[in-house]
Amino acid sequence: MKFYSIQTEDALAAIGPYSQAIAAGNLLFVSGQLGMVPATGEMVGSDLASQARQAMENLKNIILAAGLALEDVASVDVFLTDMAGFTDFNGIYQEFSQSTNRPVRLLRLRRFQKAVALRLNVLPAKALRIRQQLR
Repeated sequence: MKFYSIQTEDALAAIGPYSQAIAAGNLLFVSGQLGMVPATGEMVGSDLASQARQAMENLKNIILAAGLALEDVASVDVFLTDMAGFTDFNGIYQEFSQSTNRPVRLLRLRRFQKAVALRLNVLPAKALRIRQQLR
């Protein structure tokens, strides 16, 4: 099986030796995203709302760079540092998830090294278009 690296300047660059996303077979594996501004590498703000919007925008841009859309996402892992932000996050999530077939979601609590309010991971299910484009 061939792996294809997906990179875009419209999302946070990989901080270490990894890719923003990898297309493998019929799947796209996207690196977890934080609420960091791609151009500066700085947190967009200290609040959950601004970080959630930026993280969703970063994920959307990586998925678009792979030739997919947010509607292709089958699974989302949400890591919040405080469950008090759950309702606010749901509202922001709905702004980005307009599909009637919403992906499966897993919510977890987690502490991060920086002043991070959340991290998002997604798994789109349609990578067939990616393989065709990269040939």
